[in-house]
Amino acid sequence: MSELLLTVMQGARRVMAAQAINANNLANVSTDGFRAELVHIGGLAEGDAISSTPDLRVGTVRTTGNALDVALTDQGWIAIQTPEGTEGYSRRGDLHVDAFGQLVNGIGQPILGNGGPIALPPFQRIDITSDGSIAIVPAGAEADTLAVVDRIKLVNPDPARLVRGEDGTLRMNGGAQAVPDPLVSIQSGSLEGSNVNAVGEMLKMIDLARQFEAQVKLMRTAEKNSSDLATVLRLN
Repeated sequence: MSELLLTVMQGARRVMAAQAINANNLANVSTDGFRAELVHIGGLAEGDAISSTPDLRVGTVRTTGNALDVALTDQGWIAIQTPEGTEGYSRRGDLHVDAFGQLVNGIGQPILGNGGPIALPPFQRIDITSDGSIAIVPAGAEADTLAVVDRIKLVNPDPARLVRGEDGTLRMNGGAQAVPDPLVSIQSGSLEGSNVNAVGEMLKMIDLARQFEAQVKLMRTAEKNSSDLATVLRLN
């Protein structure tokens, strides 16, 4: 009986972990550039094994007209600096310049360029080209005085090597850094929305809730069987 109960409890833990990923997907249905997580649940022989990989479908791209909004045209990632100072990857393209002159995304993650986080001098105009190059008209300069100051690091690492951290940022396993990929391109004046399918995630939530309910019923059955067996043994 104990083996049955242990197996059922392992199944319930896997379902709960899958529910947490599902809930995170639903919470980010409106987050620009968010990539949903696809859950992979291991078999009984693998114990509590559960993993996830990023959903590589591109989200819906909308036009904003803002020169600092960028959207990746296909597969690939924008390199950002994580809170730990390491390199991470995001598709969030709602960029702006913070109080320190750094180019950051909507949640304040610094955007990486050729030599680290991109810092911009005061400017009156900015253009971001499809290869990530950033050209500005410096403050006080002639309108046709464009100067290229840096280039956004665009990468496209093997999805199998990407892992999602607790903060939701993707990184390469082992602390590796992806090399720039010249085939990755962006379009300025647009933003990519989340690729989460809200209806699909709601259906998954219902299915997972039913699975968890079934596991709980099995645990109750196992406990009852164990209790009944103990009663019979006492009578003998």
